[in-house]
Amino acid sequence: MDKIRHVPSLQALQALVEVARCGSFTSAAQSLCLTQSAVSRQIQQLENHFNVPLFIRTSRSLRLTTEGEQVLASARSILDQLKTLEERLAPQKRPLRIRMHVSLAVRWLLPKLSDFYLRHPEVSLAIETVATEVVEPASDSDAYIVYLPQPSSDPDCLTLFEETLVPVCSPNLADAPRSVEELRRFPLLHRSADRQAWIEWLAANEGKPLEEYRHIPFNLDELALDAAARGLGVAVTDMTLAAESIERGLLVVPFGEPLRTGGVYALCLQPEAASHPACALVMQWFANQATTKIPL
Repeated sequence: MDKIRHVPSLQALQALVEVARCGSFTSAAQSLCLTQSAVSRQIQQLENHFNVPLFIRTSRSLRLTTEGEQVLASARSILDQLKTLEERLAPQKRPLRIRMHVSLAVRWLLPKLSDFYLRHPEVSLAIETVATEVVEPASDSDAYIVYLPQPSSDPDCLTLFEETLVPVCSPNLADAPRSVEELRRFPLLHRSADRQAWIEWLAANEGKPLEEYRHIPFNLDELALDAAARGLGVAVTDMTLAAESIERGLLVVPFGEPLRTGGVYALCLQPEAASHPACALVMQWFANQATTKIPL
């Protein structure tokens, strides 16, 4: 009865989860902004409460005991339930969380955020960026922006803009190419490992096979565009993502017609996002941004 009355503290459960995640008391203490001794005391409190060791400690490793795995599973469940309850009862106290590719955040969303906060100072957005080519939805996000090869019919997916590919380079690039034939004199800057953007653009503009060009690969559109602005070569990118740099004179489109690939960038809602009080307002703002077209 006493143990039921004196349940483990939430701080101790949080310490257990963090130590298990980090695999170290020191790293867990840094993450929790506590001293290592404070974290050790919280783990000891749990071990005293359940009367079992939770970790097997050696000079080189730290791993959970069988009992520790059971306590950890319960601790995670309890903390997740409390987090879900808090968000359901008072979702306005947390930002609406949107997950997207880092290049999209930097090149498209960031220049627009001042307008959002000017119009809606009472709402907060939490922007999480990923560097992977495919943006996977996460359990702790309310929405995510993803590239789709064609528009979605899902009502919870809002098309933001169509993919329109153009070549770009520095306005100061010496003897900048004026035709697809002249591209062979310059390195092609790639924004992804599959080089798909250049493959599609060259095929649509009667260019040479990809192996006949020089290449400088990157894993982010952001890096490829920065390299182009620095005169390293010619990149191909979405017109919308390059728009601000073109407007500021950092990049130019040396030649060629924009290529519509049929793909789109879309904002997709997670099922639980509708419970957030700012969801409709945020979606309306994004819909307004989607109506702003980039001139071709």
